[in-house]
Amino acid sequence: MKAVMKNMTAKHRVARRSILTGPVTAAYERKINAGEVQRDEAQVALAAKLDALYVSLASLSPVPSRIEDPTESRCTSNGSQSLARSLASAQSFLRKKFHLSSFGPPPRGLYIHGPVGVGKSFLMDLFYASVNIPDDDSCCNNDSHSLKHVKITKRRVHFHEFMLDVHHRIFVYKQKHPRDDAIPIIAQQLAQEAQLLCFDEFQVTDVADAMILKRLFSLLLNCNVVVVATSNRSPDTLYEGGINRSLFLPFIDMLKHKFDIISMEDSPKDYRLATRADGQSYFWSNKDVDGDNNSNNNMQAQLEEIFGGTASGTEAEVIQVLFGRSVQVSRLNDRCAWFDFAELCYQPLGAADYISLCDRFPVIIIERVPQLDANHLNEARRFVTLIDACYESRTRLVLAAQVPLDELFVDFEARVERNDEDGELIVSEKGGNSSSFATTMIRTRQGEYYEWSATGRIGVSLAQLSSANDLAFSFRRAASRLVEMGGKQWGRH
Repeated sequence: MKAVMKNMTAKHRVARRSILTGPVTAAYERKINAGEVQRDEAQVALAAKLDALYVSLASLSPVPSRIEDPTESRCTSNGSQSLARSLASAQSFLRKKFHLSSFGPPPRGLYIHGPVGVGKSFLMDLFYASVNIPDDDSCCNNDSHSLKHVKITKRRVHFHEFMLDVHHRIFVYKQKHPRDDAIPIIAQQLAQEAQLLCFDEFQVTDVADAMILKRLFSLLLNCNVVVVATSNRSPDTLYEGGINRSLFLPFIDMLKHKFDIISMEDSPKDYRLATRADGQSYFWSNKDVDGDNNSNNNMQAQLEEIFGGTASGTEAEVIQVLFGRSVQVSRLNDRCAWFDFAELCYQPLGAADYISLCDRFPVIIIERVPQLDANHLNEARRFVTLIDACYESRTRLVLAAQVPLDELFVDFEARVERNDEDGELIVSEKGGNSSSFATTMIRTRQGEYYEWSATGRIGVSLAQLSSANDLAFSFRRAASRLVEMGGKQWGRH
């Protein structure tokens, strides 16, 4: 009887705490009580911040609507001014219809940064799940955690995928209106589709993204869009060392001015590593070490078993990708595609290609994966992008590698050294590999950058090497995710 009463008291305490706290903290407490997660004070503090944002969403003003759809009619040279007038007119109309004066200032977004596996995405997803799109009767219910009298559309997306979508929208718009400014149109499209945007793995490694972000985000915020983002990078280290970074600095200033910046840097524990892989998603074999082919033959047999079924004959399948691109798959069946590492990562593929493959196949096998170090910057970057795509889509990724998982990514760093006349950027390994690599970037007095090597000067893209530290961050995230993705329950069921 005492045990029953104790259990009822505990349930009452949990229920009472759920009423007194916000929905994110309540959901977090349920996870703890179910034994799914361990209590972490940094996560508790983040949950409270997300609860506060949840409450503030109730006073969020509607997204301004256009009088006419600019994508349906060709804009004039004064298209931007016309759009501004349309927006102002629409805002005036909405104020009268919805009494917008009763709405407070738009909520500040959240930018959450910290090491891999500390719970950033986990808490953001609890918040995202708590924000429901209410039906017409939702204002009449008694749920203390529902948003009353306001309908909020939402979108949760990996930042790679979001920027890919933005570039594709610009591409499509420019096909029809080559001389017009696409960014205001795209921003309003995005705002009308989702007033809450949740970004996972916010990072900037591409100069094209860097140039778009400030204008795009400023317009989104002006359209009353609320943004929550997770990142391994603090705002001040975004796009560090990138080409024309000075042009990107206003975006960082805007981020710090318009967003609440939450650091989880003091939470070094990677909770993903608490769940070890089951051994059925990562295989490795080194014939030189093993001395025979027995281990390799066993690995191949296991891969064949995972592949299962029958390959679709000798005819390859062509997977369509955005921007009119395509990817050819030579070995496949209805549920699985089998690649050599070189097919996916030595070729000029990117996020769009990998996302399309993940949409088509719930299982992807990649064999002959090499150790990834500073000698393989391009290949490593593509591989990390592929891992991110598989992780976001819950695609099972089966790897056959030449080294154990904890040796797959060799840590390295990029450092910038400057003197009065020249600047140089050196990419070097921190250890873990017998090979050596060093590339020196020299900046001339004219502001041009060149690579110097033992064989002479070779022109090279600075952006490719200046983002080396971002790739080092990505290595740690990718290794952590591969462990989590090796669990028995991982995949699309």
